[in-house]
Amino acid sequence: MSDLTKLTLTDAVKGLKAKDFSAREITQAHLDVIDKANPQINAYTLVTGEKALEMADASDAKLAKGEGGILEGAPIGVKELFCTKGVRTTACSDILGNFVPTYESTVTQNLWDQGAVMLGKLNMDQFAMGSSNETSSFGNVVNPWRRVGDETQLTPGGSSGGSAASVAADMCLAATASDTGGSIRQPAAFTGTVGIKPTYGRASRYGMVAFASSLDQAGPIAKNVEDTALMLEVMCSADDKDSTSLHVDTPKWTQSLSKGVKGMKIGIPKEYRVDGMSDEIEALWQQGIEWLKAAGAEIVDVSLPHTKYALPAYYIVAPAEASSNLARYDGMRYGVRKEGENLDDTYATTRAEGFGEEVKRRLMIGAYVLSAGYYDAYYLKAQKVRQRILMDFQEAYKQCDALLTPTCPSAAFGLGEKSADPVEMYLNDIFTVTANLAGLPAMSLPVSLNKQGLPLSLQIIGKALDEESCFRVAKVIEDSAGFSAKAKEWWA
Repeated sequence: MSDLTKLTLTDAVKGLKAKDFSAREITQAHLDVIDKANPQINAYTLVTGEKALEMADASDAKLAKGEGGILEGAPIGVKELFCTKGVRTTACSDILGNFVPTYESTVTQNLWDQGAVMLGKLNMDQFAMGSSNETSSFGNVVNPWRRVGDETQLTPGGSSGGSAASVAADMCLAATASDTGGSIRQPAAFTGTVGIKPTYGRASRYGMVAFASSLDQAGPIAKNVEDTALMLEVMCSADDKDSTSLHVDTPKWTQSLSKGVKGMKIGIPKEYRVDGMSDEIEALWQQGIEWLKAAGAEIVDVSLPHTKYALPAYYIVAPAEASSNLARYDGMRYGVRKEGENLDDTYATTRAEGFGEEVKRRLMIGAYVLSAGYYDAYYLKAQKVRQRILMDFQEAYKQCDALLTPTCPSAAFGLGEKSADPVEMYLNDIFTVTANLAGLPAMSLPVSLNKQGLPLSLQIIGKALDEESCFRVAKVIEDSAGFSAKAKEWWA
């Protein structure tokens, strides 16, 4: 096999089981690509090469006996906020220093139990707060894609920019990611990869560094729809260590991909046609509608009237929860400690020097909206809006089985182009935050390239616990689009 890193996860797993190549060979192939690409792309904050080869050898021993798990021998990357026992986990923030967990997150343990091989930890926006992967204490990730005739470095999206960029640049077969307001789907859209946020509670949050507990959800980024379904089947599980975990069976989503969409009703929410959206995005959306019609789906116009309040509500709820969750980082128990003149000064100095600017901005917003004089005016009102948004979806799903929307209002933008204006940066989440506020499954997949040669994607939002419909719709669109474009390997 000439280039093992070009394989999809599904084909790699088949090849390993057929003994076409060994786990050590495919792991080493990926480590070689990381060696070449990572200095330019900065997707990995830590490469665990020695550990990866040990895991690969263990997989080869199992495969030689005809044994092994669903992902036996498949090399993957892990977003820096999933705790990995004995391997540094910092959420890309200085305040955690060189924190090395003594325990494993449930999601990564599920992957190791099924034979996956860990290549290393992947870069992200600090504490998952960001839409461009520019807030990481390890420096920004660079998107493997470039505009035609333009060498401007582009964002891979955030916060899971390292996960998306590593998959797009063939530095892993697939990667774990997390989504609080679109942090799986937006990076997937910017890098021509596929990502899904499952129903809230499908995947355990145990061992994930918390940002906003009622919104955070783990999910995968991979090269195609089938690979994403395969990863999600392994990542999801009921977990007594997570009080928000849903005790429901995990379906075999890979077996539903061939069902098609004949007889399904697909909703088109009119509120997702926003001011300033490019003609290319509108045309892409219409093309997706035509593909689904041709495959036998019925298209239904629906309304989600409270969508316009989703971003303001999100940027009250998420910072409020972050303010509470990140109160634990005080320099007393673990992580960085900056000595002050007294106890209060030590707290203040540690947090001032340990947190980045975007994290501090959100913590201040969160503390403000939770304060005695403003709790009712802001936080309580935002929670009421959140309930209205959920009710909008529930009404819409009386008419349809799933919704089709754009993933983002634009293709990837240049690094530094929007970071000076936090509000403009927050607007990147305009199409994605509603699914988090309502706890619904949503996925993004690439469909075409824009005039500048950059990927454009569509989003499918499903009913609670109905990831199957998302996968069925996505597979039809993927087959219809025939998207196979790859970023030019300027790093090789």
